[in-house]
Amino acid sequence: MAISNFLLFTLTFQLLLLLHVSSESSLITGDVSRRPKKFLEYAKSPEVFDYMVRIRRKLHENPELGFEEIETSKLIRSELDLLGVKYTYPVAVTGVVGYIGTGEPPFVALRADMDALPMQEAVEWEHKSKVPGKMHACGHDGHVAMLLGAAKMLQEHRHNLQGTVVLIFQPAEEVFAGAKKMIEEGALKHVEAIFGIHLTNQVPLGKTSSRAGSLLAGSGFFEAVITGKGGHAAIPQHTIDPVIAASSVVLSLQHLVSRETDPLESKVVTVSKVHGGNAFNVIPDSITIGGTLRAFKGFSQLQERVKEVITKQATVNRCNASVNLTPEGKEPVPPTVNDVNLHKQFKKMVRDLLGEESFVEVSPTMGGEDFSYFAEAIPGHFSFLGMQDETKSYYASAHSSLYRVNEAALPYGAAMHASMAVQYLKDKAPKGSYSYEEDKRETEQSVDYGQNLGKAVIFY
Repeated sequence: MAISNFLLFTLTFQLLLLLHVSSESSLITGDVSRRPKKFLEYAKSPEVFDYMVRIRRKLHENPELGFEEIETSKLIRSELDLLGVKYTYPVAVTGVVGYIGTGEPPFVALRADMDALPMQEAVEWEHKSKVPGKMHACGHDGHVAMLLGAAKMLQEHRHNLQGTVVLIFQPAEEVFAGAKKMIEEGALKHVEAIFGIHLTNQVPLGKTSSRAGSLLAGSGFFEAVITGKGGHAAIPQHTIDPVIAASSVVLSLQHLVSRETDPLESKVVTVSKVHGGNAFNVIPDSITIGGTLRAFKGFSQLQERVKEVITKQATVNRCNASVNLTPEGKEPVPPTVNDVNLHKQFKKMVRDLLGEESFVEVSPTMGGEDFSYFAEAIPGHFSFLGMQDETKSYYASAHSSLYRVNEAALPYGAAMHASMAVQYLKDKAPKGSYSYEEDKRETEQSVDYGQNLGKAVIFY
C-alpha cells in the first residue's frame, strides 16, 4: 500500500509539473506579441528587480574610472559565475564578454559601459559614492545592472535561444574609447549585430527614444600650447605676446562653423579653457587653450582645420603653436549611426513591449558615444531609455554632481535587452529550425525537481 501511494504521489507530482510548464509556456507561444511583455513582467518581479537594484547600488558606492574598473569587473564576473554564464576576461584591460545560448550562429551582442566620472557626488543618500572625487554620473551603474538582469532572464531560458547572445561589459566609455580597444581584442568575433541602451532624463519613464541613421555626432578634443616671449607688460614691444595670438586663434576657430560649414549641417567648435599668466603686469611666455569639436559629417577634415587655424594664426602673431588632438589620452569617436533595418526591428519590439505610444523619434544631438565604434564595425543600434517621473523630484542631466538613476527604469532596460536579442535571433534563424516540442522537453529536463519547481517559464 505504501509503495502504491508513493507511486501515485510521484505520478501526480510529475503531471502537475508538466501542466505547470505547459500552461506557462502557452502564455507566449500562442501569441508572439506577448513575448516582450512576459520579459517585462519577469523583470519587474522582486526576483529580478531586487537583483538589479542590489547590483546597481553596490556599483554606485564604488565607482571606478576608465580602464581602472577592477572591482566592477570582479563583481560582474562573480554574478556571471553564479548565473552559470561563460565569459572571456580580460578584454580591453578590464572588460568582460559573456556568452549565452547555443554557442553557434547567429550571434547578437548587447552592450553596457561600466566606468564612472572624476566628479564629487553632491546627492546625499544611503548609497552615495564612497570614493572621493569619483561618481557614477552617467548611469553606467544602471547600464551594468540592466544587462545583468537581462542575462539572468536569458540564462534561465538558454535552451530556447536560437543562436548566441554576447554580453559586452565595456570599460572606459568616457573619453578613452574603450569600445575601440574591445573591437581590437576580438569582442565582436562572429557577432552580426549589436544593441546598446543609455538611461536619460530627457524622456519619461516607460518610454524610449532613438532614430534611424545619424543619432550622435562624432566628437573629439584639442589642446594647444601657444608660445611667444614674455616680458613686462609696460614694454610689450620687447615681447612676443601669446595672449594676442591666443585671442586671434579663439576668434578664428569660430569661423570654421559660421563661414566654412553649410548652414544646414551641424558642427560645433568650442574653446572651453584658456590658461596662462599669473600676474597683472607680466606678459606670459605661453598660453594653453583647449576645447571640443563635434560633427556628423567631415569630422576628420574639421580636425585638420582646427589644427591649421591654430598653428597659422600663431605664426601670423610671431608665435609658435603645438596642437594635440588626443589630450590626456582622450580619443575622438566617430558619429553614432543606427542601422535602418535594426531600427525597424527595435521600434516594433518597443511597441510590443511598452505600447504604441512608448517610442519617441528623437532628433540628432551633438553628444558623442564610443558605441559608434561598434556600430561602425557591424550593424548597430543605440537608444535612450527614459527615467523622468513628474510625480517625483526632477532627475538631473548626465555628468551633473546631482545625477540620480530612477531605479524604476531598470526592468524596462533589462526587458528591452532580452526581447531585442531573442527577436533578432528568431528572425535570423533558418526556417524550420525551431521545434517547440523539443524546446519544451529540454526545458523540462533542465528543471531541478527538488529546488526549481515553478521556475521553468518558456519565453520563446
